[in-house]
Amino acid sequence: MTLRPSRPDDAPEVIRLASVMYESMGVDVTPPEWRREAERMVRGRAGTEGCAVFVVEDDEREGHLLACGAVTVATRLPGPGVPNARFGYIQWMATEPEHRRRGHARAIFDAILGWLRAQGVKAVELHATPEGESLYRSFGFEPPRHPQLRAGLEE
Repeated sequence: MTLRPSRPDDAPEVIRLASVMYESMGVDVTPPEWRREAERMVRGRAGTEGCAVFVVEDDEREGHLLACGAVTVATRLPGPGVPNARFGYIQWMATEPEHRRRGHARAIFDAILGWLRAQGVKAVELHATPEGESLYRSFGFEPPRHPQLRAGLEE
């Protein structure tokens, strides 16, 4: 296993793994628009100040990824708990089903948190699947004090 930051040419594999995650959540991954935009963004943004993607590479199959995780940093308005207004959002934590329970997600998550600390981020959010919740809780993540609400805005 090789844990490393993603490279632009990893984008198709990262999107493949993100699809595995979405499918496990019952999300339809067939619309091609999201894949094109996601690949464009991974190629252009990963490795910048505002975005990182970490991957576990299969040492036996060149170019094949076993797991990935991504994080973005957004600047919001400051608050008492986050005066620098920098918030991290972790997403696309995914491991191929046959390679789960081997520490790949934990290694990626630890790398993401280290990267966030280096960026000066103090507040981090994520959405957890039932399978991933225990991992995140082991790092101190808890449900928010206030409910998160969401709406899709139509044009």
